[in-house]
Amino acid sequence: MLPIKVINKSSHALPEYATPLSAGLDLRANLEADILLEPGKTALIPTGLFIELPDGYEAQIRPRSGLAFKHGITVLNSPGTIDADYRGEIKVLLINHSQQVFAIANGERIAQMVVAAYQQISWIPSEVLSDTERGAGGYGSTGKI
Repeated sequence: MLPIKVINKSSHALPEYATPLSAGLDLRANLEADILLEPGKTALIPTGLFIELPDGYEAQIRPRSGLAFKHGITVLNSPGTIDADYRGEIKVLLINHSQQVFAIANGERIAQMVVAAYQQISWIPSEVLSDTERGAGGYGSTGKI
C-alpha cells in the first residue's frame, strides 16, 4: 500500500476501502447543515480532507454509481483530478441530473477517490505519425460488434 499523509478536519473517520479489492475510497460530505441540490444545479461539497500525494501520483474524484443510478447525482468534472502539489481541502463538484431536489446530509457518501500513478510526457515534434489499422477513425468507427 502507498502511504499518503492526510489531515482530517471532518467529523468523520478517514475514508476506507469497502472491500479488499476496491479501487476507490468513499468520500463523505463534511457539512454544518444539509445542502438541497436543485435539479440541474451544482454544488461544491467540502470533505474536510487535505492530502499530500507523492510525486508521480494523482487522486481522481469519481461519481458513486448508486447516487448516479438512483438519484441522478454525479461528479460534474468527472473524473476530477487532484494534483500532487495541491494542499487545499478536497471538495467535490456535484450536479443533479434528476428532476427531484436531492438533500446532501453531513456524512453522506458523495464520491469516490482513486489514487493512480501517472507519467508526464515530453513532446517530439513530428510531420507524420506511424500507420495503424484504425488510423484516424474515431467516435464509433470501430463498429458496434
